[in-house]
Amino acid sequence: MMTRLPRLLLVSTHPVQYATPIFRLLAKDPRVEIQVAYCSMQGAEEHVDPGFGVPVKWDIPLLDGYPWVLVPNRSPAPRLETFFGLFNPGIWRLVSTGSFDAVVLYVGYSYATFWMALAAAKWNRVPVLFGTDAHELAVQSGKIWKSRMKECLWPRLFRLADVVIAPSTGTYRLMQSLGVSETHLMLAPYCVDNEWWIERSRNVDRAAVRSSWNVPNDAAVILFCAKLQPWKRPQDLLRAFAKLPVPDAYLVFAGEGKLKSVLESEAETLGILSRVRFLGFVNQTGLPEIYCASDVLVLPSGYEPFGVVVNEAMLCRCPVVVSDRVGAKFDLIREGETGYVFNCGDVDALAQTLNGALGDRRRLRRMGEAARERMASWSTAEYVQAIVSSISKVLELGV
Repeated sequence: MMTRLPRLLLVSTHPVQYATPIFRLLAKDPRVEIQVAYCSMQGAEEHVDPGFGVPVKWDIPLLDGYPWVLVPNRSPAPRLETFFGLFNPGIWRLVSTGSFDAVVLYVGYSYATFWMALAAAKWNRVPVLFGTDAHELAVQSGKIWKSRMKECLWPRLFRLADVVIAPSTGTYRLMQSLGVSETHLMLAPYCVDNEWWIERSRNVDRAAVRSSWNVPNDAAVILFCAKLQPWKRPQDLLRAFAKLPVPDAYLVFAGEGKLKSVLESEAETLGILSRVRFLGFVNQTGLPEIYCASDVLVLPSGYEPFGVVVNEAMLCRCPVVVSDRVGAKFDLIREGETGYVFNCGDVDALAQTLNGALGDRRRLRRMGEAARERMASWSTAEYVQAIVSSISKVLELGV
């Protein structure tokens, strides 16, 4: 029987605004001791995000409240978009000499460092936890051969984990379909810092935000908040908006990306440019006011393993409309109660859904309240409890 607290090594690609609250809560948990190992400082340091296409440095503290170390990246071309972009050989020594009782990998299998850390854990007989946020085998590029390769390789890959972390019930079911037993599965909700979002939303002056957008306070406002990239399908929303018989409605795009100029041009062609706003990249502290000043968030993605903007919007009492390819639909969207789901790519269906939603603004406000209430049990507290319970199970039963 273990007479000390279990020691966990959490290996992460880089500081992420969604993971930091979890690490802080785990650091305070009396049942475990943790050490976070970063493979890159991207996010905490300014970098050009290839999706946004602009320099990004998150404007909230990412590195305080928990113990962390940086494992030097020895890649000759360091970046987060290629297999050898993360090459951290020091992870072997850290896993081997750190006296850890379990290793949790937040580094994906598409990086060399994942395989180094996994090999080190297996060599030293340390239980390892990792997962995916995918809820289907489809890939962002849409290439069929990649999906078929996943179908072949993933059952073998995830059998290497002592516990597979599933951040949604969609992922959980996918893993079951691939033959991963429930004994080795853990549902740990894809979450954000609920308290931070709720607190920030309390201080928003909705009228002032709309005034800064040059949007009337009583207008209907539809929000798209994501990278302006093809797989997010922002053009579907623009075209659906153009079909709405709601002349006082406005469409707000919060985000940067290569489709921005395309969207501007199409909005002009459709004759709706005067009712479309492009805010550009919005940093973390600026997002709560954007959600609070909007009536509904739309995420029409063709590829979206989860879609954490759904969490953020719902915490700010903003109901959501998502395509059926968005993973958040499984756990957060209750049709007609917290939001709506439409078939991806069906612009007419999206327009019809939005027209119905905007036609009853009182109902939208009730949905916003229900959305906030739903998030009460989808938080960092549930995530930490899932991790700690899984570690205890692994160590006690040798799963």
